[in-house]
Amino acid sequence: MKKVEGRVAIALVCVFLGVILAIQFKTVSQTIGTGVLPTQKSQQLAIELKKIQEERDGLRKEIDDIEEKISQYEKGESEKNVYTENLYKDLEKYRMFAGYADLKGPGVVLEINDPPMDVQLGEESSIIDDYDIILQIISVLNASEAEAISINDQRYTAYTEVVRAGNHIEVNGVSVGAPIVIKAIGDPSLLESSLIFKGGILWYLENYSDYIVQLKQEKNIEIPKYRKTQEFTYAKPKVDSAN
Repeated sequence: MKKVEGRVAIALVCVFLGVILAIQFKTVSQTIGTGVLPTQKSQQLAIELKKIQEERDGLRKEIDDIEEKISQYEKGESEKNVYTENLYKDLEKYRMFAGYADLKGPGVVLEINDPPMDVQLGEESSIIDDYDIILQIISVLNASEAEAISINDQRYTAYTEVVRAGNHIEVNGVSVGAPIVIKAIGDPSLLESSLIFKGGILWYLENYSDYIVQLKQEKNIEIPKYRKTQEFTYAKPKVDSAN
């Protein structure tokens, strides 16, 4: 009798385990697809991501080549007469103001990295959690007449958005993580002094945080152009009613 009861108990256990395995298999199949292991799925996604990135880089190069040809054509036409040359110079100036031109020049490079793991106490600390500090730094640099600014090689313009998204921030829609590297073109001494004076933003970081901060002047900083296209839907040029 005991043997029969033992066999029944074993049978019930087997049935129970079978049901659990069937549920797990169905869940995994719905999540990653039938016949595809998680490792295989990850490899497949990595290959697809690399392919998309290569296509993006290829299209970006094509755009850069086309823009270079347009620039050469505009410059060539501008050399034909003084009036057209002045128009070309104005066009280049406004492109620089709007952020639609690659720029280079002297300035400062500021790098902010997360504290070492052995320094962090309690919850893990990250500059991403304090991304408002980045906005304060940008504000200080603008007030110090920085002529161009970038965050991790993303050009900062009047249309740039800096928003928190999980464990990273998005700048111009591009995901950015630590370390945060801010570049600014302008008077190197003025830019540096505006950041390091006592009571300033860098003074605060160095004295009241564990972030690793490095600031240096450089003679030739390269800042890429703003790549998003901004269309005006509501704003229109004001027309003088007297005319």
